[in-house]
Amino acid sequence: MTNMYAVVDPATGDVTAEYPTATDADIDAALASATQTFQGWSKGSTLQDRVALLRRVAELHNERAHELAVIINREMGKPVEDAAGEVEFSAAIYDYYAANAQKFLADEPVDLLDGEGHALIRRQAVGPLLGVMPWNYPYYQVARFVAPNLALGNTIVLKHAPQCPESAAALEKLFADAGFPAGAYVNVYATNEQVADMIADPRIQGVSFTGSERAGAAIAETAGRNLKKVVLELGGSDPFIVLSTDDLDATVEAALGARLENSGQACNAGKRFIVADDVYEPFLEKFTKAILERAEGLAPLSSVAAAERLDEQVQRAVAAGAKLTTEGTRDGAYFPPGVLSDLSPDSEAAREELFGPVATVYRASSEEEAIAIANDTAFGLGSYVFTTDAEQAMRVANQIEAGMVFVNGVGLDGVELPFGGIKRSGFGRELGRFGIDEFVNKKLIRVVN
Repeated sequence: MTNMYAVVDPATGDVTAEYPTATDADIDAALASATQTFQGWSKGSTLQDRVALLRRVAELHNERAHELAVIINREMGKPVEDAAGEVEFSAAIYDYYAANAQKFLADEPVDLLDGEGHALIRRQAVGPLLGVMPWNYPYYQVARFVAPNLALGNTIVLKHAPQCPESAAALEKLFADAGFPAGAYVNVYATNEQVADMIADPRIQGVSFTGSERAGAAIAETAGRNLKKVVLELGGSDPFIVLSTDDLDATVEAALGARLENSGQACNAGKRFIVADDVYEPFLEKFTKAILERAEGLAPLSSVAAAERLDEQVQRAVAAGAKLTTEGTRDGAYFPPGVLSDLSPDSEAAREELFGPVATVYRASSEEEAIAIANDTAFGLGSYVFTTDAEQAMRVANQIEAGMVFVNGVGLDGVELPFGGIKRSGFGRELGRFGIDEFVNKKLIRVVN
């Protein structure tokens, strides 16, 4: 069997470690372990037991922040300081569910119309779950899925991205060191075919996937055929709408943050900048200058293949009439930041998600046109609205077709805020109150006195 799982340093292209792909026997053993442990984990442990272990997971994330950060720096190129921030945010997610699980899982009384007896909704675990995770946030993406479900009493089989085997192993060890029973959190180095088999296996009760639209469609097809609940967090081409500003420099700085987070490799990054006519020229000038100034010190993309893919997309946009402003050329996985302007929103190139440090800027002649451009996409994950008019902000936010709208700010994600999208960006929610309500049996219990 060809070995899929390897650590390839994107900065150098060096293969620093390889991990054996799972055999079918390995996969069966993982499913058996998660299934056997589920019975005792969901019914033999108390919620207090489970959240105590989640708190220990949070502590270990913080204690090992530098060690964990260095690992993903090797795997996908994220600067160590940024990677450590990801680890610490992941710790906050485990702490959040440890602190709030009792409130979130409390019995919910139902008002009976006939008044006879009483009824309630009791939230209970459903069984072993499969998580299929991406490379761009190797710890954070896992935390979003794992924390609420372990608190609930589900068990986890986790298949990480093939370029993140070392961080996958580090997480499995971390859960074991925290005191979780064997089988509560199991890492598997599975192939795509084995993932399909696991989804079909009756022992798996649900699937959470974060990644590309194409892979998500395949996951959803298999899950649907086998009547399994699935949560999908897919791509995005998030609009960043600038209607007015009383501080253009601050708005440009926010736009930079929205576009260049994780070297532009974030599903919910601002990607399409839609700017009102009266501020378009000064915004474009300042934004372009600022983007180009960020070239020095920008981390490589996750792989040479990712950089080659972005290069092809940018060239298609230029061929479709866009003006590209950039400095330098691609060097391995390093991709020079740039700005695309004058691209028709109706072109095929405008329909693509650019996963890297390239922004597309559009001019809008009115609020209505800005909204129309923003919504003219198959995606619907996040969005940003900048305006000095509070009424306009809410009016526009109400009309944007997306799962999330952030007004006059970026980097505002929080452990308490639900994350997810609509349209081809997927369905379901992670984080916050809603993140614990996806893979749960909302069991009705009615009692007649």
